[in-house]
Amino acid sequence: MEDNKKGIINRLRRIEGQIKGIEKMVEEEKFCGDVLIQISAAKSALNKVGGIILEKYTCECIKSKMQSSEPEEALDELIDIIIKYTK
Repeated sequence: MEDNKKGIINRLRRIEGQIKGIEKMVEEEKFCGDVLIQISAAKSALNKVGGIILEKYTCECIKSKMQSSEPEEALDELIDIIIKYTK
C-alpha cells in the first residue's frame, strides 16, 4: 500500500510540474496549440491517477462493504462516485 501511495504522490507531483509548465507557457504567450496539447496531457495524467485511486477504492473499500451486511449501499455508493468522477 505504501508503494502505491508513493507512486500516486509522484504522479501528482509530475502533474503539478506540468501545470506549472503550462502556466509559464501562457505567461510567455506560447502558441495556443502547444498550450492545448500540454493541457490535454495533464488532463490525461490526472485521469490516470483518478483511475488508479478508483480501482483501489473499489478493490478495498467497496469490496469490504460488499462482504458486510450493506451490499446494496456499497453498490449505490460506488455508482455515485463513478458518476461524480466521470463528470
